[in-house]
Amino acid sequence: MTEFQEFAQKSLLWAEGLAAVIAIFHYNRLKEQHWKLFVFYLVFIFLGEAYGKWGSFVHFTKAQYYNYLLMPIQFIFFYWLYAAKSLAKPKLFWVISLLYLLSFIPNELYFSKSKIVFAFNYTFGCLILMLLVIMEYYKQITSQEILNFNKNKMFYINLGITLSYIGTLPFMAFLSLLVKYKEIWDIYFSYFLISVSVMYILFASSFIWGKQSS
Repeated sequence: MTEFQEFAQKSLLWAEGLAAVIAIFHYNRLKEQHWKLFVFYLVFIFLGEAYGKWGSFVHFTKAQYYNYLLMPIQFIFFYWLYAAKSLAKPKLFWVISLLYLLSFIPNELYFSKSKIVFAFNYTFGCLILMLLVIMEYYKQITSQEILNFNKNKMFYINLGITLSYIGTLPFMAFLSLLVKYKEIWDIYFSYFLISVSVMYILFASSFIWGKQSS
């Protein structure tokens, strides 16, 4: 990695920690239960990423830890936040969560299990998330509160998801191919690191500038 990438990678955990701390600070002001669960989610992710960085992998590998625990929790949580809560479509949440979990079957049968992030599984999960992001954007644009978008927590979350998960989808999907083209890989990898940090800063912003009553 370049010096900048090393700095960006170290900053990533700090951004996750910052989001968790700010979320905890605003916990008592939150009225709705799903936003309180979002606080627990941010704390869990920070602790989970910290373990991924410094933890001991004796009984399972780092790849198993990310692919079978950390990544599925992230995807399913956001499916729940978007589909069940923001879009008020609980049945959609159960359907897309089931489809995502079923994507592990072809992953186990036809794709390599040695990767830190399963390309097929991650790509499929992101495509589902992208559908939810588009639906959320449509909801926000057609809402009567469009002029107060900066007070909408989901505006910050949706923007963060767009920049990170959706913006880096081609990079994660074609990672094995891009490795052969070092200049392109370096640019996209740098964007990946920056976008994840920005996403967590936006998550923190959702608590600061989002409606305190929500």
